[in-house]
This record gives sequence, structure tokens and C-alpha cells, in this order.
Amino acid sequence: MLYTELLQLWHEAVQAVDAKDWQGALSKLEQISEPTSCTLFNAASAHLVLGQLDLALKALDLTIAKDQRLAVGFFQRAAVTMQIDKLEEALSDCIWAQKHMRGNTVIDYKQLGLRFKLYSWQVLYNAAAVYCRMGQWEQAREVLLSASQERVGGRGGHIEVALDSVLKEEVLAPLLVPEDVVFRPRKQDVEQLQQRDFLGKAKVISSVIPNDDFGGFEPLRLQKPGFYEPKVDGAQDSRYMRMRIPYMARGPGQLTVPGGAMVFLFGEEGRDGMATVIHDGQRGLLPMSLLDPADVKMSKGKKENRVPSGIPLPPGLKPPTRPQAQPSPAAPPRVRFTPDTLPPSYTTATHAPPLAAEPPRYTANAANKQHVDVAQGTEASSLVVKVHYTYTIALSVPVDTPFHEVKERIAQKLGQPASQLRLRHKQHGSRVLIPLGEELEPGHTVQEVAEAGRATLWCQTEDPLENRTILYQMVALYDYTAQGPEDLEFSEGDTIDILGEVNEEWLEGHNAGHIGIFPSCFAYNENTNISQSSVL
Repeated sequence: MLYTELLQLWHEAVQAVDAKDWQGALSKLEQISEPTSCTLFNAASAHLVLGQLDLALKALDLTIAKDQRLAVGFFQRAAVTMQIDKLEEALSDCIWAQKHMRGNTVIDYKQLGLRFKLYSWQVLYNAAAVYCRMGQWEQAREVLLSASQERVGGRGGHIEVALDSVLKEEVLAPLLVPEDVVFRPRKQDVEQLQQRDFLGKAKVISSVIPNDDFGGFEPLRLQKPGFYEPKVDGAQDSRYMRMRIPYMARGPGQLTVPGGAMVFLFGEEGRDGMATVIHDGQRGLLPMSLLDPADVKMSKGKKENRVPSGIPLPPGLKPPTRPQAQPSPAAPPRVRFTPDTLPPSYTTATHAPPLAAEPPRYTANAANKQHVDVAQGTEASSLVVKVHYTYTIALSVPVDTPFHEVKERIAQKLGQPASQLRLRHKQHGSRVLIPLGEELEPGHTVQEVAEAGRATLWCQTEDPLENRTILYQMVALYDYTAQGPEDLEFSEGDTIDILGEVNEEWLEGHNAGHIGIFPSCFAYNENTNISQSSVL
């Protein structure tokens, strides 16, 4: 779905919300084939106003699935689940909302298009409301007391009134984002939806023709006094057409052509009103009703059509004749086989020896064939080893070469001692680098890690990891640029050796000979034994 289409539907839905037309807003939002977290949040708000709690909960689930760190999404879902008596889930959403506040007392969502400020005391207030519904009044009072100690604005007397209600064991009503507060698209983007005419309409300043209101770009010509007759320069006879308005392909075989583009009419109009044209080197279908004859002017010196490159000109000359084939030498006499004679084998038919009467001829085809046979034999007995170091090298070794000999050849090419090199490889379908340990022992060959005649290895020196233990490995999800000398810089898809855990959000790792710290959210662990809680 185009972003302009999404933006148009989003803007129309927001206009319906401002007009209190909640059903109309939902109909616009449902037309978005690829909804975002903002549009899904707006749909949940419309369902809440209409009293459709189950549909609102489903929309909020999709919102959080799109943006798993949207604190206001967890805050809104906690209030909805509280109303349908899913208290455990509501309390969990309050905890997640408080966690995604990241220690801030307030988050202003104005930059995202939501004119709403989420305060931490509001999240604690909803948690106290959940405890009230569970009958845990002491827990509710403690949560409200912790909320009253926060020095933030916008609280008013809500906490004091809530404490009085808890002392009287009265259930608190949950707090929600106001119904008319929804995510709105950026004003700059909405203004770009309307097409602007920057040039304006041409206006006749002076003309020899009385009452001339022509607004084109043709030069003035001598006309008969009193009226205007446009000149026709062979447009009717031309097969070059110009698109009146832009057209987007709507079916198989159709073309997407901008307005004003020139196309060549390749075929006649069909019964469905479509004609075969050629545009930008491609042949397809366009509606004949959108095509106007184009005026292709002829130059004075040469009779050539000045048309954009990519549109082939209509055939005006006879096609060139085929080149005459060189007379081939006399074909050998055809051998006829009788029922008593056996047919020749494939080897004798395809590799027949030369006749004894004439010497063997060495041709280019024979040389190429001999080279291919030699290459196939070489490929069958050797393989290519590609090694990623600070730069990449490649070497060819026999398939039965032991691992320790391959390591010595790699060390010789890199100019490093073999004892300090650390080789690793990837299993098929995995992105984790596995060290070569047992494979380096005698009896193991490089063919064990090869696929399709090729083996790929990763090489690093062991100096940075001396006296360090690798806990596990992770794969980088995104590129990370070091923000300081202690950070570890890596690229997307790199394998990182984890040496330690600094805290819940930072890890110490090793990559490409460097050791540093990085955010844990920039990588993931392929080991399924690691629990989900440790990843979070």
C-alpha cells in the first residue's frame, strides 16, 4: 500500500473522529491494508466509544504487536482488560507500562501525533484500581502512597481522592486516554496530499488575434482576422500518443504511465477499450480513452522523430537480410546400421578418434572442451576455502587436506603465527559461528565443513580473548556505531561473543578482534535454551 493512500485514509479517519462519526472513522481505518500502531490505536479508541470492548482489546493487541515499547498502548489496554474483569492481565499491562516509561515521570507523545502526556502516577493509579477489584486494599493504598510522592504536574487531587476511596473500600474507576485524543498525521504530510499548480495557467498578454484566449505554448502565427484556427501538424496520422492523466496498472499486462508521457500505439483498440502500447521499452495495455494523438514534429535537416529514448520507432525500412552462412566442409559419410551391427556407444559417438588418413585438428572448440574436462577433474579433487579476516582471502586445497595443514596455509597467507589463529565456521541454515575444536585434531579434513565444493571460514587472533571465557554467542539485529571508546561497534548479521553481562540492558562482547560493551536489544540469541526473560 502506498504511503500517500495510507496518509489519506488516516487523515479522513481523524476528520471523522473530530466530527464524532465513530463508525465512519472505523470504516476508513478498516480500508488500510497495512495498518500502523497509530492507526490501530485510533481504531481501538473508536471501538471503546461504541462500547465494543472485545474489538477494542483486539485492536490494542495488534497495536502492541506493532510497537512493543509503546507505554501508552499498555496503559490503555490495562484499562480495557480491567473493564472486562481480566485482572491478572490488567496488572501485567500496568507493570509493562511502568517499565516502558524507562524511569521517566512523564512521556509527551506530541511528536508522534498524540496530544497526550502519560504520567507515571496515572499508571500507578490504574494498578491501584486493579488491586481494589482484587480486594487487596492494603496493596492499593501502598501503590497510591508511592504515586503521591512523585513531584509531577497534572495530578491535581486525584491521588488524595483515591486514597479516601480506598480507605472506604470503594472501587476506583480506571483512567483512560480521552476519546477524542487520537494519533494524527503530520500537518506537513497532509498538506502534500493536495496537488499544487506551481506554474499556473498561461495568460495571453498580446496577440494579433482579437479576443484571443489561447493558453498553450505555440508561437504566434499569422491568422485570419476574427477567429483562431489551430494548426494540425500531422497528429492524426501519427501513432505516437500522449497520456492525458496518470494511470496505475490495475491488472495483468497493464502499464503504469505518468501523465503527459508519450507512448507508441502498437496495436488497435480491443473490445474492452484497451490498446497495446510501448512505453519506456515495455509493451503493455492502456485505456484508449486516456490517449490523445501526439504531435511529432519533423526536423528540417533529417526526417527523424524526436521522441524520448526507450520507445522504439515504427519500422520504416526493410529489415536486414540474414548473413550468408559460410560453406561448411563436406560432411562425413553417413553410416547405415544393419540389424546385425550394434549401435555405437555414447563414448564412441561423442568422442570419435580422428581418421588415420588425416592428422588431428586442434580447434578452438576442442581446446575449450579440453579445458572444461580438466577443470571438472580439478573441481572433483579440490575445493575453494574462503577466509574472512580483516580482509578476505581464498585458497584452493585438495578435499582430503587435514584441518591443521589448512590452518598453517592460512597463517602463511595472513602472515600470522598459526598458534594464535582462531578458526570458526557456520552450520547450514544458522548464523552462529562455531569454533573449530575437535576438527583441528588429526583425522579430520576440510571436506567436513564444505558445501558444493566451497568452504567458508572466519579467522580471528586469540590475543583479545586470552584468559576470557565465552558465555554464549548472539547475532546482531542492527548496525551499532560506538558512542565512546568503551563501546563495541558491529554491523547487522555479525556474530558477537558474549563475555559478560554488565546489567539488564548492556552486555560485554567481542567482535572482529575488539572487546567492548553494547545494548542487548541490538542482538538476539539463537540458542532456544535461553529463557525469554533473560533476553528481555
